[in-house]
Amino acid sequence: MADGILLERAGIPSVSVCTTAFTISADAMARNLGFPGYQYVTLPHPVASRTEKEIDEMVRDALADILRVLGAGLTYREAR
Repeated sequence: MADGILLERAGIPSVSVCTTAFTISADAMARNLGFPGYQYVTLPHPVASRTEKEIDEMVRDALADILRVLGAGLTYREAR
């Protein structure tokens, strides 16, 4: 979260990703860094015990949200 916020402050579009178990911490960190309401993308928890294929699917499912946060203006279909 901190890295994403620091990059955004430097004018570099970024997106932070965390699992659902860490949203309370992510929101608190964003508030403490002066970025209340900072948009980030969540993935299902846990990630460490998932297979590479499962992680690929999770990221594919999150792609539309990642692009939305980045403001890329691309649709999921265009990004594939």
